[in-house]
Amino acid sequence: MSRYDEIKIQLLNAPKTWLVTGVAGFIGSNLLEKLLKLNQKVVGLDNFATGHQHNLDEVKSLVTAEQWNDFTFIEGDIRNYQDCEQAVASVDYVLHQAALGSVPRSIADPLTTNAANITGFINMLQAAKEAQVKSFTYAASSSTYGDHPALPKVEDNIGNPLSPYAVTKYVNELYAGVYTRTYGFKTIGLRYFNVFGQRQDPNGAYAAVIPRWTADLINNQEVFINGDGETSRDFCFIENTVQMNILAATASDDAKDNVYNVAVGDRTTLNTLYNSIQDSLARNEIINKNLPTYRDFRIGDVRHSQADIAKAKRLLGYDPEFTIQQGIDKAMPWYIGFV
Repeated sequence: MSRYDEIKIQLLNAPKTWLVTGVAGFIGSNLLEKLLKLNQKVVGLDNFATGHQHNLDEVKSLVTAEQWNDFTFIEGDIRNYQDCEQAVASVDYVLHQAALGSVPRSIADPLTTNAANITGFINMLQAAKEAQVKSFTYAASSSTYGDHPALPKVEDNIGNPLSPYAVTKYVNELYAGVYTRTYGFKTIGLRYFNVFGQRQDPNGAYAAVIPRWTADLINNQEVFINGDGETSRDFCFIENTVQMNILAATASDDAKDNVYNVAVGDRTTLNTLYNSIQDSLARNEIINKNLPTYRDFRIGDVRHSQADIAKAKRLLGYDPEFTIQQGIDKAMPWYIGFV
């Protein structure tokens, strides 16, 4: 039995109270779904800046009425300290997902990104420390590796940040370390590598690549690839990410005051990704053989990214269940139904 399976059994037998910030977003709503299905009590905080009510409505449709009654929603903003205080009251575990993602968004509007990702982060960190929660797990980012050229990416070796977004996520890690050394409040940061899956919004200027391309192919619209298509990423299906959050939240004290890569330890080029999405759509009887349109590389993007997940395996018992293709195939019916 895996460590994850053991933890799920323990939680079913002894339910806890969890706070999920950004609960109406892509990752947050998937965490909510999993926790409610494990019969946990969940408090959710969101200001709907990037999250959606329809994500919460979908989760409600996927759990029992009794499980949904264990969810308390707070419409609030992590930039408001009082909202953070209210959210952490009587909570065991914090899963802090709320942030403004996207490298291009941060380049276009660094001030708003800074306010959400740094001011909002320290508000949550301080409120959680004061409430003496059992654990605080936060969404870090693979963007922290910046211009460090080595592959695969190992947690201890980072380079210079390449965007305001990357700066904010690195500052989160610095603050987390200071809170350990100054206050003895240990946290775990999860460096996400290109998470994808159901409820990831395909719309908007800053939509992630997999939902955007999938929607465009379904709608027979032009698909753009930045650069030559040989840029590569370590794409991580959402259920692997949910696993890591639950493992991190329930980790031993020795495993805390750490950051961990959240990925599958593989690398897929954009050209390969495009073909994989086309193939998955074809298996769902949606045929689109259009070729992509190539355009300039995007400012702030790294050329290649791949994670070393040995540390997460060793200290947390992480065992990713889904490859990129398995994840695309599992999420595809949702994309088709949503678009």
